Amino acid sequence: MSKPKGFEKPIGVKDYLPHAVAKLRRIEHEVLTCMRGWGYEQILTPTIEYYDTVGVASATSDQKLFKLLNQRGTTIVLRSDVTAPIARVASSLLKDHPFPLRLSYHANVFRAFEEEAGREAEFFQTGVELIGDPSPEADAEVIALAIASLKAAGVPSFKIAVGHVGFLNGLFGDTLPGRAEAQERLKECLLQRDYVGYRTVLGELRLEESVHRELEGLLRLRGGQEICERALELRVSEGAREAIRHLCEMWDVLGAYGVQDHVLIDLTMIGDISYYTGMTFEGYASQLGFPVCSGGRYDNLLAQFGRPAPATGFALKTTRMLEVAEVGQEEPTRALIRYTPGRRREALEKAAGLRAEGLAVVTEGIAQIGDGLNAGAGDALASPEAKAGSYEYKGAIYDQVFTFDEKGGDPR
Repeated sequence: MSKPKGFEKPIGVKDYLPHAVAKLRRIEHEVLTCMRGWGYEQILTPTIEYYDTVGVASATSDQKLFKLLNQRGTTIVLRSDVTAPIARVASSLLKDHPFPLRLSYHANVFRAFEEEAGREAEFFQTGVELIGDPSPEADAEVIALAIASLKAAGVPSFKIAVGHVGFLNGLFGDTLPGRAEAQERLKECLLQRDYVGYRTVLGELRLEESVHRELEGLLRLRGGQEICERALELRVSEGAREAIRHLCEMWDVLGAYGVQDHVLIDLTMIGDISYYTGMTFEGYASQLGFPVCSGGRYDNLLAQFGRPAPATGFALKTTRMLEVAEVGQEEPTRALIRYTPGRRREALEKAAGLRAEGLAVVTEGIAQIGDGLNAGAGDALASPEAKAGSYEYKGAIYDQVFTFDEKGGDPR
């Protein structure tokens, strides 16, 4: 293996330059402020966790975990999601806190993908977990909050697709009893949104015409309230029917929130997280071909940490939203203060005062105004650029410029 070159990075990680970081932090701030307004308190969990606890409990497959050995030889992992660590905290440090718990977070997560996949190995998520409430009201709350959070992040146009794991499991179990491999092939096609492949697999299974027609009809179960009504007409188990009734109740609550226009019921939805047990959803921005938000119900996860409880939540793919979010960049007024040695103290006191007022201040010590080190600087500072009231100096734009020199003149 060749030695990395000086500017190379591991595949899947990236540098964020100042303008991107400013936008990312702005999105983070606006979204967390929104979540706080809904009663969610922010939590911060470690970047590393034990493999035998959080690692095995996470929904990330083993080959996608970043594993390390500590000095004792114990396997630890970089967090691959934040839900499992929060489940650990809810079952330990917060074990005496009554349910429901409403927690929010913003963190970087790590997943090891194949190099040719072109996916990020490190990315940022901002999300919430609502723990201890099994009701359709709770599921509707996290979907409504996801919609509010996407708006707060400045995502201009998006749609939330909602499905239910229980319905799909029930439908496949009823129509393909004892054929686990066939069920998994069909689920994989749905997960990849490969509807052509789904129909191909159906053809290969050589099913009875009525069963084939029913499973192919699944692809048309996408829309509004009428989809729930059509699904209840299918010959499925009581468990699948209960899943549909849950979605119907949730839909009614979303109507009360006034957000149904943003939501699409999609019974082909199958979350890519293995611990989902009920409702799942994904949010798509109109300008992107991949989800900017995903979530769902995971009622079995906390039992792995000794405190069984129902739970639901979602995560925004904050890094992905950089491409589409339209958030205001509240840049502080920038000032430049240049000074000669004799007026250093006065200049730095001025800088401290301006920073206290909220300005971003850059200071520069100079030998003397107009000497060879700063030739032409005075003219540059005295001449506004095309934007009124702004000055360009050494590649940066400043709204105010002050020069403290030995002449004792008033700073400008």
